[in-house]
This record gives sequence, C-alpha cells and structure tokens, in this order.
Amino acid sequence: MAFKTPVSSIDELQSLFARLGIPADYPTTSGLPFHPEPDRLVDAGHDMFQRPVQLTPVALRAWQAMQAAAARDGITLQLISAFRSVAYQADLIKRKLASGRTLEDVLAYTAAPGFSEHHTGRAIDIGTPGSKPLETEFDSTAAYAWLTANAEDYGFLLSYPEGGTGMICYEPWHWCYHETIDAHLLDKTEFKE
Repeated sequence: MAFKTPVSSIDELQSLFARLGIPADYPTTSGLPFHPEPDRLVDAGHDMFQRPVQLTPVALRAWQAMQAAAARDGITLQLISAFRSVAYQADLIKRKLASGRTLEDVLAYTAAPGFSEHHTGRAIDIGTPGSKPLETEFDSTAAYAWLTANAEDYGFLLSYPEGGTGMICYEPWHWCYHETIDAHLLDKTEFKE
C-alpha cells in the first residue's frame, strides 16, 4: 500500500508511524527536526538513474554552481537523490522493511517520514563515477575530497559526519544547502527556471 496523503504536521505523522512500526516518541528521541515540504520546487534534471528530480530554486542554483566548479577542477559530481516527499519516504521505509531489514537498521540510515532533510528540497545525495552510490567508500574519492574543501563555499554542509552524535549513521554522500552560507555566490550564478 502506497502512502499518498501529504503530511504537514507532527500530529499527522502518528498514524503513518503506527503503520510503519515507528515508535510514537520518534520526534523526541531521534534528535532530528521536523522538515515540512517546501512551497515551491523546480525541476533539477535527472539523477544518475535517470529519475526526474526536484529542488528548491535557490538550492538548484547552488547545486549547479557547485557542480560546474567541480567540473572545472576535473571532478564529476552526480545527483543520486534530491527532494523526497513524506509519502515517498514512507514507501522507502516500507520497502526496506519488506526486504527483511529491521526497523532499527532502517532508521539508522533513513530518517522517518517528516524528519528527512530531503523533504526540504535542499538536501542532495551525491555520487561520482566509479564509486558505488550511497556507500561509505564515497569518502575515499576525489569528489568527496573536493566537497569537503569546497562545498561550504556553495552553501552545502555534510549533514551526517563520521563520529556524529545523531541518530543517522555516517553518510559522506548526504549534503544539505543552507541559504545563510552563500548568498554572495548565487548572485553570480546563471539560472533559468
């Protein structure tokens, strides 16, 4: 069964959590903030699997600027994932549970619906040719080295660093755009909606 109802508040998540087996106290025990879906998204092309992706307009401009700068330095950055709706996140967790994984294991790498940065339209999972997508081996690539040296200049921060204290395990591929960091860069970036 697919979850199709948009969720806009923590209260609305309780029945969804119950259907997935997520404890009702997840909002307080996870340490993760609630992330409502944005009012506006724009098409951001396709991910590395040729699925259409969306981001907020400002996150797309920052991504395009960062990707172009990396390319000038000989680094290929690929989108693996971008915006995910709350409903999509619920289906993702449901599929992982159906494959035999435990809820604890799933929630170590996948935030519960309503709590994923992907809901904001500002989070992206990044890959590069020659590295398996969504694997920690990404941190040994030139792309990861480039990101750690340059991503903040474009407003992107690594959300789940190694040795982090949050509920989500280390994800060297998961970066989120923060508007307050790079306003000066985006004025120079061409972007067409």
